[in-house]
Amino acid sequence: MKRGYFQMTAVLLTAMFLFSSCASIVSKSTYPLSINTSPSNAQVSITDQKGTEVFKGSTPATVNLKAGAAFFVKSEYQVKLSSPGYEEKIIPVTFGIDGWYFGNIFLGGIIGMLIVDPATGAMWKMETSAINETLAPTLSSQNAELKLIDINEIPENLRASLVRVN
Repeated sequence: MKRGYFQMTAVLLTAMFLFSSCASIVSKSTYPLSINTSPSNAQVSITDQKGTEVFKGSTPATVNLKAGAAFFVKSEYQVKLSSPGYEEKIIPVTFGIDGWYFGNIFLGGIIGMLIVDPATGAMWKMETSAINETLAPTLSSQNAELKLIDINEIPENLRASLVRVN
């Protein structure tokens, strides 16, 4: 009776060690990205490393992004922010190795390290969880004007840097 119990326990512990994965258990394979802009209601377009648009909307927004692009390949995204009268801004979103991935050495086993975590993307972690950007007004929206002044109104120290235009 005790021998059967010992064997069953040994089989269960071995199975847990071989078929589990640390990062998949502790971490996640998708992460929320919060996007806020000033001015609000700016247009947002998110593309992945292949150039495929994965999200289109306006700020404020929260988007869930996959951590893994393929087996052993981390995701990379480009967030494009635009609003009429403001300069367009592109912000990269990157992922790095998740520290829990190395927990497979002690807890998850070889299957977790070489198959489960790389396949699910749980071996990667988002490096930035929020984007808070202030968009700069375009030059044309800053009421540019042409003003003619007499050369005698220019201070003496600035006259030396003037360039004659014919």
